[in-house]
Amino acid sequence: MKKSHPLRRVVLAGAATVSGIVLLLSLKPSSDPGSAQAAGAGAAAQEAAQGGAGAAVSGAITGDASQTQYGAVQVRVTVSNGKITKAETVQAPKGGQSDQITANAVPKLNQAALTAQSADIDAVSGATFTSEGYRKSLQSAIDKMKASAGASQGAAGAAPVSGTFEGDAAQTQYGAVQVRITVSNNQITKAETVQAPKGGQSDQITANAVPKLNQAVVTKQSPDIDAVSGATYTSTGYKQSLQSAIDKANASAGAQGSGAQEGAQEGSKAPEAPKAPEASKAPEGSGNAQAGGTFTGDAVQTDYGTVQVRITVSGGKITKAETVQAPKGGQSDQITANAVPKLNQAAVAAGSADIDAVSGATYTSGGYKESLQSALDQAGG
Repeated sequence: MKKSHPLRRVVLAGAATVSGIVLLLSLKPSSDPGSAQAAGAGAAAQEAAQGGAGAAVSGAITGDASQTQYGAVQVRVTVSNGKITKAETVQAPKGGQSDQITANAVPKLNQAALTAQSADIDAVSGATFTSEGYRKSLQSAIDKMKASAGASQGAAGAAPVSGTFEGDAAQTQYGAVQVRITVSNNQITKAETVQAPKGGQSDQITANAVPKLNQAVVTKQSPDIDAVSGATYTSTGYKQSLQSAIDKANASAGAQGSGAQEGAQEGSKAPEAPKAPEASKAPEGSGNAQAGGTFTGDAVQTDYGTVQVRITVSGGKITKAETVQAPKGGQSDQITANAVPKLNQAAVAAGSADIDAVSGATYTSGGYKESLQSALDQAGG
C-alpha cells in the first residue's frame, strides 16, 4: 500500500504566468445556497499549506455529505495551523420538526467539534440521526485535513496535473448529480455530467442546465459558478460533485510531488504518465512509504440503499474495516447483518478490494467493494 496522498482544495491555475511547480492555487469551496448554516461560508477560501515539508494545514475543508433518515448532513471545518477553528453545517435535515431539532443540535455539535478537535463527540439528546450524520461528515473532513497535511511535503517540485477526475455523486431532491472533469497542465479542459436528474420535467431541466454548467466550469476554472435559473437543485448538486472532482485532482497533484501517480477514480489514468500503475492496482508492500490513518470511502448507491466503508490503516496494512452505511429496512436488515461482517473480515484478510461477494448479498457486496476501493485510493494503495 502506497503512502497516503494529499487531498487539498485548490484553484486550477489559469494564468500563463503560473509556473509548473506551483501546482494548483487556492480554491474557494462552493457554498450550498439551500442551507442557512452555510451562509458566508463560501467566502472562506481553501488555502494550500505554504512552506517546506511538514507545514501545518490551513484553510476550509468540506466533509462528504452523510445521508440520514431525515436528510443529508454535511460539515465544513476551517483549519488554522492544523487546528480546527470553526465548524459549520453545509447541509442539515430541514422541514417540519427537523427544523427545531437542527436548530438545537447543530450549534452544540459545532462547539463539540471545536472542543474535541476530532469526530469523537457525544450525540445531542433528541437528535441521534443528525448527530451520527454530523460525526460521519466531520470524520470525512478530518480525513481530508490529514491528507492535506501531507500535501505540503514534496509538493513543490511536482509536475502540472493532467488526467480525468470523477467527483462523488451528489444526491438532490430530484436525483443524483455527478461530474467528471478533464484536466491538462492544471487547466480544466472539459466538464461533463456522469449522472443528472431524469424523467418527466427533469429531462427538460437537465437538457437546459447541464451544458450551461459544463461551459461555466471551463470558463471560470472553479466550482464558484452561478446556478442556472430554474435548476437550483441540479446546480447545487453539480457544484458539490465538481468540488469533489477538483479535490481528487489535487490529491493527484500531491501524489506526483511524492513521486507516485494516483488515479482519482478506479480505472482513471493520467495521460502524461501512461506507464505509471493505477493507485487501485498498487501491490501492498511494494517498497513505498507505509500509509497510516483512517480513510472513509465514497458512499456507493445500490438498488437497496447506500454502502460506505471506512478502513483503518497501520504500517501500510488494513487493520480494520467497518461500514459507515449499509442497506436497512425489511429483508435488508437480515442480509446486511449476515454480509457486512464477512465483507469486513475479507477486506482485512485480502488487504485490497479484490474480495468475493457474499452469497445472497450481491448488490451490497458490489457497493462495499466500490467504497472500499475508494478508501484504498485515498490511502494510496
